[in-house]
Amino acid sequence: MTQTITKYKWFWAWNDDKEEAWLEEMASQGFHLISANFIANYTFEVGEPKKMVYRLDFYFDDRKKYQEYIQLFADAGWELVSEFGGWQYFRTEQVGSTIPEIYTDKDSKLVKYQRLMLYLTIFLPIFFMMLNINSPFTGPFGWLYNGVRIFMGLFFFVYAYAMVKLLQRINTLKKGNSQTKKH
Repeated sequence: MTQTITKYKWFWAWNDDKEEAWLEEMASQGFHLISANFIANYTFEVGEPKKMVYRLDFYFDDRKKYQEYIQLFADAGWELVSEFGGWQYFRTEQVGSTIPEIYTDKDSKLVKYQRLMLYLTIFLPIFFMMLNINSPFTGPFGWLYNGVRIFMGLFFFVYAYAMVKLLQRINTLKKGNSQTKKH
């Protein structure tokens, strides 16, 4: 029987490089990712320590093209380990000192963050609508709806913060690209 452990660790979408480094560290200790989900819950299979490289990608496009997308990574030696909410978790074993990458240029990495930004932007009007709807509850349960609106308002600020941080990451990559292209 395979032994598994569960770890809880939170990463923001713009810190995917830190998440990848943590997963690689876990693999070097013999904990190999088998699933990840939105609530910062990671399940690992216990095994032999290995030098693994983990990379995350964000994909929410046409599900008909999804198999082609996964096959493209498989052909390049990447194994799809887990997926949730548009995030795809890939890994491959590190051989030698060369660290493989799923994106070999900054433009491709930039597109990943732009896809994520588009995804977040799509849901923005929903938050505005939920915050502006008048309460259907009156009487003793009116406070409940106000509590939900307060929660949604706080969630909106976290959401907006995430979008600002992603924009900063996108701008950093763009500046890096423009500096690279000038030389």
